[in-house]
Amino acid sequence: MKSSVIIFPGSNCDRDMDVALKKFGFQNKMVWHNDNDLPQSDLIVLPGGFSYGDYLRCGSIASKSKIINSVMEFAKSGGLVLGICNGFQILTETGLLPGVLQQNKNIEFICKNVFIKINNKENKYFKNIDKEILELHIAHNEGNYFCSSDELKKLEDNNQIAVSYCDKKGNCDDHSNPNGAIKNIAGILNDKKNILGMMPHPERMIDKYLSGEDGSLFFKNLLNNLKKW
Repeated sequence: MKSSVIIFPGSNCDRDMDVALKKFGFQNKMVWHNDNDLPQSDLIVLPGGFSYGDYLRCGSIASKSKIINSVMEFAKSGGLVLGICNGFQILTETGLLPGVLQQNKNIEFICKNVFIKINNKENKYFKNIDKEILELHIAHNEGNYFCSSDELKKLEDNNQIAVSYCDKKGNCDDHSNPNGAIKNIAGILNDKKNILGMMPHPERMIDKYLSGEDGSLFFKNLLNNLKKW
C-alpha cells in the first residue's frame, strides 16, 4: 500500500508519521506543500505540528497551500485522508470536516497520554481493531472541538464521531475530557467515512520501550483493511 505525508512549514510530526507508516508496511513518500500533484497513493496524511506557526488560526494558512486542491480532489473521489492534530485542524479549515478546533478550555498547552473510546468501526480506520479503548498521546493548544448544534446532530445521526476522550474504563465525562471538546470528541469522520481527523497521535505510540503500542494497532489495522477492502 502507498501513502503520502504532506509537509507544511512548521510541521513537526511528519517524520514521526513517515517512520510509523514504513514500520508497518506502507510505501511512503513525503510531499511538499507547494507541489501541485500527489503521487499515486492509497492514503494521504496531514501530520501534526504548527503549520505556519499557527498564525491567523491553526491550519488556516496551510489550508490554502497548492497541494490542498489535489488533497481535496483525492478525498472527494473516495480516497483515504487522515489528519492528525494540526492535520485535523487543516481538514476543518478546508471544509472537508465540519466544526472548528478552539483553544483548550484551560487556556494552556496540553502534552500527555489520554484514553480514547472507538465509537464507529464501520470504516477502514477502525474496522476489525481488537480494542475498544486506545491509549494515545496528545500535544496541542487548540484541541477543543466545537460545532453548531445542527452539525453535532448530523455527526451523531450519521455515526461520524469516530473517537471520544474517556477514562481507562471507557467512561466519557468531564474528568476524562482534557480540553473541553464538545461531547468529549477526539476525532470525527466525514459522512462517507473516508476522511478521519483526530487530535491524538497514533504515530507517537508505536514502541513499548519508548511510549506504548496502541498506535501500532491503529496502523496495522489500517494497512490490513486497505489490503482487504
